[in-house]
Amino acid sequence: MLLIISFTIVSFFFIIIFSLFHLLFLQKLRYCNCEICHAYLTSSWKKDFINLSDWYTHLLRRSPTSTIKVHVLNSVITANPSNVEHILKTNFHNYPKGKQFSVILGDLLGRGIFNSDGDTWRFQRKLASLELGSVSVRVFAHEIVKTEIETRLLPILTSFSDNPGSVLDLQDVFRRFSFDTISKLSFGFDPDCLRLPFPISEFAVAFDTASLLSAKRALAPFPLLWKTKRLLRIGSEKKLQESINVINRLAGDLIKQRRLTGLMGKNDLISRFMAVVAEDDDEYLRDIVVSFLLAGRDTVAAGLTGFFWLLTRHPEVENRIREELDRVMGTGFDSVTARCDEMREMDYLHASLYESMRLFPPVQFDSKFALNDDVLSDGTFVNSGTRVTYHAYAMGRMDRIWGPDYEEFKPERWLDNEGKFRPENPVKYPVFQAGARVCIGKEMAIMEMKSIAVAIIRRFETRVASPETSETLRFAPGLTATVNGGLPVMIQERS
Repeated sequence: MLLIISFTIVSFFFIIIFSLFHLLFLQKLRYCNCEICHAYLTSSWKKDFINLSDWYTHLLRRSPTSTIKVHVLNSVITANPSNVEHILKTNFHNYPKGKQFSVILGDLLGRGIFNSDGDTWRFQRKLASLELGSVSVRVFAHEIVKTEIETRLLPILTSFSDNPGSVLDLQDVFRRFSFDTISKLSFGFDPDCLRLPFPISEFAVAFDTASLLSAKRALAPFPLLWKTKRLLRIGSEKKLQESINVINRLAGDLIKQRRLTGLMGKNDLISRFMAVVAEDDDEYLRDIVVSFLLAGRDTVAAGLTGFFWLLTRHPEVENRIREELDRVMGTGFDSVTARCDEMREMDYLHASLYESMRLFPPVQFDSKFALNDDVLSDGTFVNSGTRVTYHAYAMGRMDRIWGPDYEEFKPERWLDNEGKFRPENPVKYPVFQAGARVCIGKEMAIMEMKSIAVAIIRRFETRVASPETSETLRFAPGLTATVNGGLPVMIQERS
């Protein structure tokens, strides 16, 4: 017994010493004292910029090609539409998610669609496209959203409206709403998060923690640090594993329960996927559905948070949306949930949502890894293994792309001369990606965002309660754009 303990201690110290030497070697190998790398490593960019994405935007604006290199991250970052087209379309096969990305998010997403390439990705994408495109799933999703609005969202907003001066975190409300709806759609499970007094969901907390800590892995200039902590099960990596264990346990229980209750007559995604995935591969099912939870929960909430923050600063846009709602749905507040055919007529609301996501995309950047050496459209050389990132947040703030009024919140830029919505080329606006990996849940996400926007704008007035938040948004690290401190607002019911 003493021998085993001694061997364990020696092994532990050997791992630490080896890791430190390896880290020092990598630091020497990758060390760069250029302006960008120095600012990144020392965090000196924080003196002038609130968000990391704002600093990247500044650098990309300054670059003649709208492309920069961050050597210490072995990364190329671009806001050039021609490069985005090259990465996502022209030379798509050279820019998979890559093994590096799979390692970073593998513990959370496993073999899910957002963390896979090749045949695994193609199978899931084909399956998901068929299911999300089916009429029955679309009707099912719309009914879930409608019920959540009528039975949970509106009563909560009314409750706060009846108490003048009370402050509601609208971002938290959106996250609870979307977690309820995507859980019902994905698992047929209702976590019941959107109810007073706002219960703490073990599943939601674990999901938030795992997403945050996985994102921090991606930002680390020296991956060996988190890999060593994972090996030793210490610090943030221990917390990450504990959160993932909670997700695995709850997801596993839901899958087992669904197998017992049967699949007949079920429209949730897990039931439909179970019909085509091998019965003994519950881990694969878990990976598929957890990916949908990530996509359906955080992105919708992030998009709505930026949208309502912009509306509080632009009442003229909110008034035009109300005029459109009155025209399409009729005046008065009797109806606050829009039918699908009504939402298709709401071009100005649609344009306003797209314009808000231009300025505040739910996913601020996306990365691939170069399989082979390559040259981007602007002439930038890319070594094999380099992380190549297109920065949607920065692209929405480039005068080269959107003109001199790029800083303005201007829904009209998305409308033609007849007032009909006019989409932009996705390589110019890669909020939903482009090419073979274009978002297959886009229509469902827009439906949910529109439904919530209609219900709130039609019946309530909102005003940002925090002076700091009313001036600018400060984002927390994460896989999606989460506002640090939330979006505290005061609610008043319209008369």
